Amino acid sequence: QVQLVESGGGLVQAGGSLRLSCAASRNIVNINVMGWYRQAPGKQRELVASLTGGGRSNYVSSVKGRFTISRDNAKDTVYLQMNSLKPEDTAVYYCYAVYGSSWYWGQGTQVTVSP
Repeated sequence: QVQLVESGGGLVQAGGSLRLSCAASRNIVNINVMGWYRQAPGKQRELVASLTGGGRSNYVSSVKGRFTISRDNAKDTVYLQMNSLKPEDTAVYYCYAVYGSSWYWGQGTQVTVSP
């Protein structure tokens, strides 16, 4: 079992920055993949960024060059640094973890970017 607790969402103007945090209830060194999905109103949930235990990252094209995913194994936490935010980044952001063959999700944190 893995519990995930997100924080760091909020309201920001376009061009601003936010950093999301996802704290895991267990040592993340043994977690296969961690990352972030987002879901905007009326849209399907989409993968934003992922990070494997081996350090390989992947981003959806719309955030490349603006978002950076990272992890701090000592704190069992994964981060999503979001820069140059756009109104279209507005969504609920969900942290996820793949541990073994199971997927785990956080409760979600709202990110709102005003024009």
